[in-house]
Amino acid sequence: MRPDLFEAPDYYNLDELLTEEHKLVRDAAREWVKREVSPIIEDYAQKAEFPKQIIGGLAEIGAFGPYIPMEYGGAGLDQISYGLVMQEIERGDSGVRSTASVQSSLVMYPIWKYGNEAQRQKYLPKLASGEWMGCFGLTEPDHGSNPGGMVTNFEDKGDHFLLNGAKLWISNAPFAQVAVVWAKDENGRIHGLIVERGMEGFSTPETHNKWSLRASATGELIFDNVKVPKENLLPNKSGLGAPLGCLDSARYGIAWGAIGAAMDCYDTALRYSKERIQFDKPIGQFQLQQKKLAEMITEITKAQLLAWRLGVMRDNGTATSAQISMAKRNNVDMALKIAREARQMLGGMGITGEFSIMRHMMNLESVITYEGTHDIHLLITGLDITGLNAFK
Repeated sequence: MRPDLFEAPDYYNLDELLTEEHKLVRDAAREWVKREVSPIIEDYAQKAEFPKQIIGGLAEIGAFGPYIPMEYGGAGLDQISYGLVMQEIERGDSGVRSTASVQSSLVMYPIWKYGNEAQRQKYLPKLASGEWMGCFGLTEPDHGSNPGGMVTNFEDKGDHFLLNGAKLWISNAPFAQVAVVWAKDENGRIHGLIVERGMEGFSTPETHNKWSLRASATGELIFDNVKVPKENLLPNKSGLGAPLGCLDSARYGIAWGAIGAAMDCYDTALRYSKERIQFDKPIGQFQLQQKKLAEMITEITKAQLLAWRLGVMRDNGTATSAQISMAKRNNVDMALKIAREARQMLGGMGITGEFSIMRHMMNLESVITYEGTHDIHLLITGLDITGLNAFK
C-alpha cells in the first residue's frame, strides 16, 4: 500500500459553511484514518478480516454515537459532525464505516430514542467506548426490501419473551455483544428487543466468501427459543416505523460516507494522471482523462452540497425520510460511478491492492444495496412526489 497522500477536494469552498468544531472533528478523523486505517486496510481486505484493534480508535474520534448526549458517553455533536466523521471513515474503507454506522445509528440510536432510562444507562456508555459492540437485526433471508413481512417473532411467556427466527446480512454480528432485534409479537406488531451474547439459543454464524466489504464482519443472527428478559423490550416505539427511523439515521450517514469513498478515488486518479506518462506526456493532459476528472469533481461537489443541506435540515428537525433516501441513492450511485471511472484511468494498476480504487468499487456494490436498494430509494422518491404507492 502506498503512503496515504490524500488531499480532500473542496472545489466550492464548502469549508466556509462549516463551523470550527466541524472542521476540528473532521480533521481529527481524517488524521486517524491516515495513521491507523490506510496502512493496514488492504491487508485486512485481502484476508477478509475486520481489524478489531481499531475499535478503540473509532471510539476516541467519536465515531460511536457522535450525536448521543454526553451523559450517555456520546460526543454530543450535531448531525453535520456525524456526517463528516462518516465521510472520513469511509474514505478509508466502507466496511469500517459500516461498523461505525451500525454501532451509532442502528444500535445506540434506538436504545437512546426508543429505550427507557435504565436501558440507556446500561448499554450506551459501553457502546460509546467500544467496550461493547452492537448489531441490528432487521433483514431476513426471505424479507429484504419488504421488512414488514418478517417472520421472526416472540411470545409472552409470563416472566420472559421467547424469541424465534433468523436475520441475515448483519454487520458486526460475529463479534457483537448486543443485538437490537426487530420481531413481531403475537398480534403481528413489530417491536425492538435487546438480545445479548450468551443468551441460550442465540448464535451468530459468520458469512464468508464475500467479494465486497471484506474488511467488515458480516453474519447471521439465529434465535432458537431464546429467553429474552422483559426489561429488554424497547418500550417507547413500536411498528415498522421504529426500525425505519433507525435506518433514516444510518442512511444519512451513508450519504456522507459515500462522498469519502468518491473523494479517495478522485484524489488517487488525479494524482496518477499527473504521474503516469504515455506518448511522452502525463495522461492528465489528454482530453478524455480531463473529462473524467472534471465530471468527478463536479459530481462530488454536488453530493457535498446535497449532504450539507440535508445535515442542516437534520439538525433543525425538518429532514424527511424521502429526502434522506434521495441523498443516499444519489451519493452512493455517484461514488460507484467515480470508482469505475477512476479504475479505468489507472488501467491495469487500478485492479491491484497497491491502490484503493478496486476495493472501494467492490465495497460500494454493497453500499448501493444495503439499507434500501438503489431502486427502492428511487420508488420512495416517486411515492413522495406523486402520492402514488408503487409498492402496492
